[in-house]
Amino acid sequence: MALYLIGNGPMQTTAAFAKVTTGTAIKTLLQIKAGATTILKVKEWGISFDGSAAATPGQVELIETDVAATVTASVANDITKLDAAAIAQGDPTTALIAVGTTSTGYTASSEGSITAVRNLDAPQLIAPTNQFIKQFPLGTEPLIQNGKLARIRVTFGAAINAYCYMIVEV
Repeated sequence: MALYLIGNGPMQTTAAFAKVTTGTAIKTLLQIKAGATTILKVKEWGISFDGSAAATPGQVELIETDVAATVTASVANDITKLDAAAIAQGDPTTALIAVGTTSTGYTASSEGSITAVRNLDAPQLIAPTNQFIKQFPLGTEPLIQNGKLARIRVTFGAAINAYCYMIVEV
């Protein structure tokens, strides 16, 4: 099994990882689409904010849906291979993790018309000065079904910058 880290932005090179603003309407910060014949296990997910003052917490959720948000497409270099199995498998975007503006990517510009979701974890209320990290115990990891999309979505009373990520196993 191979482990991959996928964040809500392009791979950092000469500059730090780019923060993404949340906004006051629901917004998908990160979307991951399993390949057509692949099931992904979410091993860990997290989100952190750069607020400098305590304020009303924002709503944060990890969901699965079959309706894509329109996102900035991730590319192979944006997906970090975390272990030897991932390195040996080569490019994960060829069959394991689908990429594109309606597949794996970040910073949604349109949420799509979702009629049903499956919660991959319990929703959280998180302060804009805080962070949340969850590792799932072995055997309890939520699955992203083949061809489906996992999303980290947020809603805040005022825009705040965030980093978020998922570590998935193929």
